[in-house]
Amino acid sequence: MTVSTSGVELRTRSRTVREAVELLSSMRFSISLLTLICIASIIGTVVKQNEPAINYVNQFGPFWADVFGRVNLFTVYSAPWFLLILAFLVVSTSLCIARNAPKILVDLKNYKESLREQALQAFHHKGQATLAETPATALARVSALLAGGGWKAKVQQREGGTMVAARKGSSNKIGYLSAHSSIVLICLGGLADGDLIVRAQMAWQGKTPFAGGGMVADVPDQHRLSSANPTFRANLLVPEGARAGTAILSMQEGVVLQDLPFDVELKKFVVEYYATGMPKLFASQIVIHDRETQQAIPATVEVNKPAFHRGIAIYQSSFDDGGSQVKLSAMPMRGNQKPFTVEGQIGGRTEIVTGSAQGDQALTLEFAALRVINVENFGAKGDDEATDVRKVDLRSSVEERLGSGTRVVTKKELRNVGPSITYKLRDASGQAREFHNYMLPFELDGHRVFLLGTRDAPSESFRYLRVPADDQDGIDGWMRLRQALDDPALRDKAVRRYVALSTPTDKPEMAAQLLATAERALGLFAGVDVVQPPSVAERPNRPAGGLQALADFMETSVPESDRMRITEVLLRILNGSLHELLSLTREQAGLAPLASDESTEQFMRMAVTSLSDSFFYPTPLTFQLTDFTQVQASVFQVARAPGQKLVYLGATLLILGVFMMLYVRERRLWIWLQADGENAERTRIVTAMSTTRRTLDGDAEFERIKKALLQETA
Repeated sequence: MTVSTSGVELRTRSRTVREAVELLSSMRFSISLLTLICIASIIGTVVKQNEPAINYVNQFGPFWADVFGRVNLFTVYSAPWFLLILAFLVVSTSLCIARNAPKILVDLKNYKESLREQALQAFHHKGQATLAETPATALARVSALLAGGGWKAKVQQREGGTMVAARKGSSNKIGYLSAHSSIVLICLGGLADGDLIVRAQMAWQGKTPFAGGGMVADVPDQHRLSSANPTFRANLLVPEGARAGTAILSMQEGVVLQDLPFDVELKKFVVEYYATGMPKLFASQIVIHDRETQQAIPATVEVNKPAFHRGIAIYQSSFDDGGSQVKLSAMPMRGNQKPFTVEGQIGGRTEIVTGSAQGDQALTLEFAALRVINVENFGAKGDDEATDVRKVDLRSSVEERLGSGTRVVTKKELRNVGPSITYKLRDASGQAREFHNYMLPFELDGHRVFLLGTRDAPSESFRYLRVPADDQDGIDGWMRLRQALDDPALRDKAVRRYVALSTPTDKPEMAAQLLATAERALGLFAGVDVVQPPSVAERPNRPAGGLQALADFMETSVPESDRMRITEVLLRILNGSLHELLSLTREQAGLAPLASDESTEQFMRMAVTSLSDSFFYPTPLTFQLTDFTQVQASVFQVARAPGQKLVYLGATLLILGVFMMLYVRERRLWIWLQADGENAERTRIVTAMSTTRRTLDGDAEFERIKKALLQETA
């Protein structure tokens, strides 16, 4: 029996109905639908699903984000067209099974023993011989031979002889039914566990996604699903020492709250790390509080080891911050504002007022994230990004092991550089910039530096300002110097001290000229003396001070032939003035003067560069993490999945079906026995074999059977 790829042919006068049913039930239509689902699944894997709309705008741009959103590429698995394809695939595959299953079941019982002797000559595998044994003896020998080889046989006595029909590998046909049935079961299980039922409930019960903010308890009922919801898959965040019983289903339009029939209390969260900073183990010690029975059930949830209660699985999904308390030191990057301390909670916000040249400005400080462990790769140059301990970089791990066995792999030197704080500063118009500052200094290119990162959009990488650590391995020395640069009195005092130390004793008349030059250099560097650049169009992208201000001055005021010589003189005077300014700040802080050695010179070289770069810093304040109290939170995925068993059953049937179709060959064997003419002591034997696929193994198998049946000798 050959499985047909055509569809069901109805006997109806309507040609349109007849052709539509034939197409819908045909195998070619099912394969086409399966191909479309595979393509859609690839898109759903490559493009992150159910992300906030702004993320797609940043990634694809406004035009393509709108185009992709209209065709639901950001919610592929719940898109109407995807569900419609699944529905058609279920119907089409079911019709294929319904069309071919009766034929297969009939064919499994049919040995085709009525085949004529003459038809055996048409087979590719065939043979015949006349043996010196009676037909009865030959039949007994053939029956024993077939039984020993695992063949199932049926004997038909005819007037002229005996036909023995045998078969082997009939499970190949069962594999067809198993594989096609698995597709139906997996699709039904996927539909049952997807958000189709959730969206149907929302439509029938008038539920809508919630796009606002606030406390979970204050969300209205029209944004909540009942605990009797038959299927859902949601996330539940529980901080240490707290309990929660309302999970969150993320949708593109917002979120829907899923009430659970129990509360989950997180007693303790345990996380262990590899040397690379990746989590080796994270587990949650929880207590499940049943709302109906008031029972408290302790449990431990680990990765791939969920807990179950009332038909709901609790998986360990990830971990996050549970509202850690942080203390930040606000340090001025420009202006005469004094440092102050800010305390807050991760996830919270506070209002601050900063002073600027345009007057006081109100900003909202949002505490975004606290990362206690930051593992950096110091073996690769230009890698300023920290290792995210919440995910495993599988792609990089695989790529390291691909390619030539002799290629050189870049050596990694991984070190934990300590905690960091991520925060946002949002202005009155709602525009926000994100900042990422490390708490401790670490060594880059042989220098101890603090990294102060900033970016304008989440799609960008952080750009870091390198601030040299002082003799106390802190940031205060540089910050005092930065603040003193905006103090006219300290600048004037530093310049006069530098002139007094640098004026030759035999040429006191040089003091006035040196004083004017030093004041000019330090004023340009501090951004007090503004120089109009040659091109006005470039002005918005140029800082008000720093080394760029000196370069503008040289370009506009000094002939090109003298610029190199004058530049060297100005930089020497600037460095000397800044050194005296640093000494004044240390005197005010009650610290001893710095020694005139290589470490001081190195600090000054880096300080001049970072002070110049600080004019590019977008805000007048930076916030440095000084203390924190970490509160861990565990992220659970809670799921009620009635279609899970269907999917598992379908996957099992698919494996068995594909195995049987690929590795099990159906073979049919016919053996005709009849007396050789008038001589009843001799038997004429004719044999033939058919198989679903011509293979070398099939040829060899028939040769063995033929030799055994016809008693041929090698």
